[in-house]
Amino acid sequence: MGSWALVVPHEEVDRLDGTHVFGAPHPRLDAHVLSYTAQDFRQHERRTWRIAPLGVITLAIDFETPIRRLECGTVLPFSSVAGLRDRPMVIEESPGHSRGISIGLTPLGAYSLLGLPLKEIANTNVGLTELLGVRGRVLTEELAETRGWAARFRLLDERFTEWLSDGRALDAPVLGAWRHLENTGGRMRIDRLADQIGWTRQHLNLRFREQIGLGLKTAGRVARLRHAAVLMTGALSLAEIAAVTGYADQAHLNRDFRALTGCTPTEYRRK
Repeated sequence: MGSWALVVPHEEVDRLDGTHVFGAPHPRLDAHVLSYTAQDFRQHERRTWRIAPLGVITLAIDFETPIRRLECGTVLPFSSVAGLRDRPMVIEESPGHSRGISIGLTPLGAYSLLGLPLKEIANTNVGLTELLGVRGRVLTEELAETRGWAARFRLLDERFTEWLSDGRALDAPVLGAWRHLENTGGRMRIDRLADQIGWTRQHLNLRFREQIGLGLKTAGRVARLRHAAVLMTGALSLAEIAAVTGYADQAHLNRDFRALTGCTPTEYRRK
C-alpha cells in the first residue's frame, strides 16, 4: 500500500526524495483537484505495487513508463485514468524509466472534467486519450515540452481552470452526500441523509452510484478506511482507532481493512 503524500505549494516544489515531487493545485481548484505528484526515476528490477482505494480518481500522464500489468495480466495503457475503487489494485511494474505526473481528482472534478458518469470507470483503468481525446494528447505534449515541474504544475492549473469552468456538475444532493461522507469519515446514516435531502434512500443511492461510481455504503467504508489509515501513523492503538472511526471493534477494523487493502492494519503500520 502506498504511503501518504506530502503536499507543498508550487513555490516550495523540490525533489523531496530524489524521485518524486509533490505540488499543491491552485486554491481556486480546491473542490476539484487534490494533488499533483511528479515522478522521475529509473527502476532496475521488477516491482509489485499494492494500491488501496482512497476515494480519489487518479489521472496519470506518462512521458516515459515501463510496462505495467494488473494482477490479472492486463497491460495498463500509456497515460490512464483510474476510477474510484472498492478493492485493492495490484500492479506489477517491469524495469525501466518512469517519468510523468499523477493528478488526484475529487469526484466533482472528475465528473466535470471527463463529462461522463463515474460508474463507467469505477474499479478500472481507462486510457487518457480515450476519455479526453485531443485535449489529453495535446496536454501530454505541452507538459512534456515544458521545463521544470513547478512550471508544469502551473500549466495544469491553467488548463484545469479553463476546462472545469464549463464542465458538468454533480447533482447537488449527490455532491452534498459525498461531502458529508468525507467530513464524517464515513460515519453516517443513509436513511437520515436521504430524509434531509428529500429523496428516498433507494433514489439517492442510485443517483450516487451512477455519478460517483460507488454506492453510498461502499463509499462510506472507503472514507472510514482512509480516516483509520491516517490515525495509524500516530500513537493510538488499533482498538482505540477502531472506536474513534466507528468500527464495532478491532476485529471489525481488521476484517474491513484487509478486504479493502489486501493487508492487515498491523502489516500496514510496518510499511
